[in-house]
Amino acid sequence: MPHVITKRPRVSRRRFLKGITLAGSAIRVGLPPLVSMFNSHGTAYAAAAETLGTPIESRFVFWFNGNGIPERYWIPTETGSDFHFSPCLTPLAPFRNDIHVLSGLDNQAANVSGPGNGHHKAISGVTTCTPFTGHGAGGPSIDQAIAARIGRQSRFSSIQIGVSQESFGESIQRNMSWAGYDRPLPPQMLPNKLFDYLFGAREEGWVKRKRSILDAVRQDALALQKEVPKDDAARVEEHLSAIRDVERGIEGLPTQYRRLDPPDYDGDMKDWPQIAKLQSDLLAQALVTRQTRVASYMLTKGQGLARFPWLGLTAARHHDYTHADGKAPNGDGVDGQRILRDITRWHVEEFAYLLGKLKSIPEGDGTVLDHCCLLYAHEHAEANPHKCSGLAMIVAGHLPKLKTGVHSRVMGTVGDLYLTVADEIMGAGLGKFPTASQKMGEIVA
Repeated sequence: MPHVITKRPRVSRRRFLKGITLAGSAIRVGLPPLVSMFNSHGTAYAAAAETLGTPIESRFVFWFNGNGIPERYWIPTETGSDFHFSPCLTPLAPFRNDIHVLSGLDNQAANVSGPGNGHHKAISGVTTCTPFTGHGAGGPSIDQAIAARIGRQSRFSSIQIGVSQESFGESIQRNMSWAGYDRPLPPQMLPNKLFDYLFGAREEGWVKRKRSILDAVRQDALALQKEVPKDDAARVEEHLSAIRDVERGIEGLPTQYRRLDPPDYDGDMKDWPQIAKLQSDLLAQALVTRQTRVASYMLTKGQGLARFPWLGLTAARHHDYTHADGKAPNGDGVDGQRILRDITRWHVEEFAYLLGKLKSIPEGDGTVLDHCCLLYAHEHAEANPHKCSGLAMIVAGHLPKLKTGVHSRVMGTVGDLYLTVADEIMGAGLGKFPTASQKMGEIVA
């Protein structure tokens, strides 16, 4: 690859993990992948023996949006590599070879008798493959099962990110990550708080947003840039500029975007696409700088009641549009399906934004996306009847064994897919996962 150079000084991985810091401070700015960190082939971190080294770590992202989909507008008609992108999936057209669209999955845990309505059962089943307990999920979510095996060596074993703050419902509707039985891990929904969490900034000048966090580490950054070749120095500068761009984005948020709305707030008219992109940028920073190998991203809540002013949809809420029973004002079932098509296409746009971000960052002999597996799930299949059979999902990335560039109709459970991703793609070695009885060979190359 053009950014891998055969003979040059090598930067130790320890220096990479240390990042750029301010002495005596909690401030820490991670480093991007530099050419000098890898062996001459770009296939592993550099080591004393040129042909050896430490493999580039794989990373896992579990992505979720609430409510369901209009299947006719979401699921491709054709299978195989020549499938046509459906109206909802058109934002992913530039990423055809980076994704595997799956349809036909059964959320088996949602179809058991017990407490809760269709939303409670569906969310618990699709995140953990366990039945709803009456209070929360009945076991760890797939991201936490994977994090328990591969996340311990990172600064954060996992991070949980959210976007829409509307807080209708119970814990099961507001959380997608679960450490275990009735143990939710709430997502961080405020970009300013997530920034502080990732960069460890607590000094007064940054907290009050009076200056850039980069001012605090500039001396260490300049020293590093003098140590490395020019192309790596330029990459460090690009990395710092990207951080500054996120800072500016956060600085430009209205005051009300920096606090959580109270539970009884009836507005939820914020610009969620702006928040979503900031959160995706911060997630990319965390993955690129190896602060974590596992993350969850909750774009909208389960049984979500958000409204969508950026789509011109303010008369009704998300959940209302999912039902063809006249709840949405001035709309019949057909119109509601078209509106839901536009809403779910926005969901896919935000997923595509994250893929593009990860694909734009060089790493070794490829990009960060080449060393990631992302799993896109939603609450229901067809939204109106709360359908939990025949779910459609997307697996993305280019880890070894992951087959991409196709749409597959499969027979199996959500648990089958999760166990296959965890063990065959991520190498987590779970061995078992609820509702899984077989490996899903369709996604394995």
